[in-house]
Amino acid sequence: MRSEEQGARSQGEILVAKIGGSTLGKHDTTLADIVELRRRGMRPVVVHGGGSLISEWLARHNLETRFERGLRVTDEESLKVVVAVLAGLVNKQIVAALTAFRENAIGLSGADGGLLRARLLDPGLGFVGEIVGVEVSSLVRLLDRSVVPVIAPVAVQWEGERPTGQLLNINADTAAGAIAAALGARWLAFLTDVRGVQSTQGDVLSHLVPDDAESLMGSGVIEGGMIPKVEACLAAARSGCQSVIIDGREEHALIRTIEGRMSGTIVG
Repeated sequence: MRSEEQGARSQGEILVAKIGGSTLGKHDTTLADIVELRRRGMRPVVVHGGGSLISEWLARHNLETRFERGLRVTDEESLKVVVAVLAGLVNKQIVAALTAFRENAIGLSGADGGLLRARLLDPGLGFVGEIVGVEVSSLVRLLDRSVVPVIAPVAVQWEGERPTGQLLNINADTAAGAIAAALGARWLAFLTDVRGVQSTQGDVLSHLVPDDAESLMGSGVIEGGMIPKVEACLAAARSGCQSVIIDGREEHALIRTIEGRMSGTIVG
């Protein structure tokens, strides 16, 4: 375990909360929950998506939106929109909202400070990256200053030990899981627009173990955007993180989850 990670754990439990445009709205309480939990002594890190807004801006530029295995196919022109929306508009909107709560928040992307290192995942997906390394020292320094980092899932491509300078689109769920594992986070929470992971009968599973997760993904019960969430939860859980998928539309869902009062799916 790196010294930065040990220091982060010793000074308060780290919570990585992944939020997306589908759960943020006028009546959403997630950011208020993050502020309250930090004031209770936790150390929150926010990782965000922005898929619906990206699709909206792609349509404005007459660019196609296409997904494969829950991942957005990203060509050169689409990448420009992805980076602008994620690292620009969405990231700064969240920072502004946290600032309105008088919280000290700093927005950055995975490309800043070498936070996320990635390689091309699949040539058929275009400029979509697979994370191969996470540099947490900059995050730990921010957490030490009681700052809430707000992270956009954009990375720099690396070939071996050298960066190429190419930006890559990273699935936000995957980024959240990798960051939680690298930080040694106590919690990884995905705030979604569904109640949790469903069984073959359509009921919400309170607990999903790895073998059952593989079976449900293989049979198509877990599909689309839920696949990277479950995979990220499993990866983080292997590092000792409590990984949960909850309904972010519910009032104070994040606080209630930390307090053990929220329904959803624990994965791992």
